Amino acid sequence: MSVLIELGDDRGAALDDRRPPPEVSRRWRVAALVAVCALLGGAAPAGRLTPQVELAVPARATVLGAGPLLLVVDPDSSPPTLSAYDPAALGGPPRWRVSVPPAAGWSAEVAGDLLLLVERDQGRGARATTARSMRTGQPVWRRPERVYAAGDAAVAVSEVRSASEPGRRVEGTVHGVDPATGATRWSVPLPSTAVLRTLPGRVLLVQDDGLARLLDARDGTERGRGHFPPADYGPDNPQVAGAHLVLRHPSGGAVALSGYDLPGLAPRWQLPAQPGELTLRPCQGLICGQDEQGRWAIDAGTGARVWTWPAGARWRTVVGPRVPAEPLVVLGLAADGRRALVATVGRDGHRVSVVLPAGLTDCRRVGVGLICRDGDARMTFWPLAAP
Repeated sequence: MSVLIELGDDRGAALDDRRPPPEVSRRWRVAALVAVCALLGGAAPAGRLTPQVELAVPARATVLGAGPLLLVVDPDSSPPTLSAYDPAALGGPPRWRVSVPPAAGWSAEVAGDLLLLVERDQGRGARATTARSMRTGQPVWRRPERVYAAGDAAVAVSEVRSASEPGRRVEGTVHGVDPATGATRWSVPLPSTAVLRTLPGRVLLVQDDGLARLLDARDGTERGRGHFPPADYGPDNPQVAGAHLVLRHPSGGAVALSGYDLPGLAPRWQLPAQPGELTLRPCQGLICGQDEQGRWAIDAGTGARVWTWPAGARWRTVVGPRVPAEPLVVLGLAADGRRALVATVGRDGHRVSVVLPAGLTDCRRVGVGLICRDGDARMTFWPLAAP
């Protein structure tokens, strides 16, 4: 069974709700073998990882990563419980365990010393957010909205209901939140729906008409304003790396990438892009892209290509927190079609580091390693070497 991971952010999913991935075709395996051979070349073979610890989890548990913590929500407890673990010490007791309100699902992220735990309904929309102490798990405040971290600051929004999974498209009013109390510090109304991107200390709002505004997350002050061309604005478009923004958009019947300065949002450059599916992510100060031809990285300030990895098109990005300063972690099949190769992707391109054994599924990055499902209801922690 393949251990490759579907793209997505770090929303949790009940273990028994995850369908096993389809069997990999023979053609896929041959292509993977060729890619791996070309990838490894004359380099030293990848080492093998040994799991440090393992944790048995309830059958319907939701497993989340949030900063340095591994979170396990047990919906079948009465009331449901949230347990926080140090991934490198799963064999011992949790750091803390607290009760949580019943919900259909959860997601989590870290804002300073707070854990923002979002309760989701059957449609996966945000129902409420509780800020909890990272140290004890005890509630600090609660708001009936989706609260996003913006570095040490936070903003509360109403998500747009969608037939597909909810993203960062918002409507109504954006509220700046006091992290200490949960009170509203400032408010900015939206004339229509908009895409929200949170950055350390800043909030980027892109309206349906292309108006883009960069706000200070602490006081709502407008720091930059500009107009973008029509595009498929969403949670992954545009992307930000350092003091620059990159937008994917149609251009004269084709597809283009355009670069803008921050905070002023002045246009800097434009380059053609490959048609078809294209994903962009920040990685160690660059913008890393993946299209049908492979993986590559560009300098967000100039659009210049930094490196290209043609074999990388078959590799899947591991689910986890999107930290621009860190490399991406990707998985691909080893030559036997069963085990997984682990590679990091950053400023210097790709580096294959280790091989995981067969049978692991649902891998995600937490802290300094990978948490993977091993068996029916067991999670194992696999430490990764520093890039």
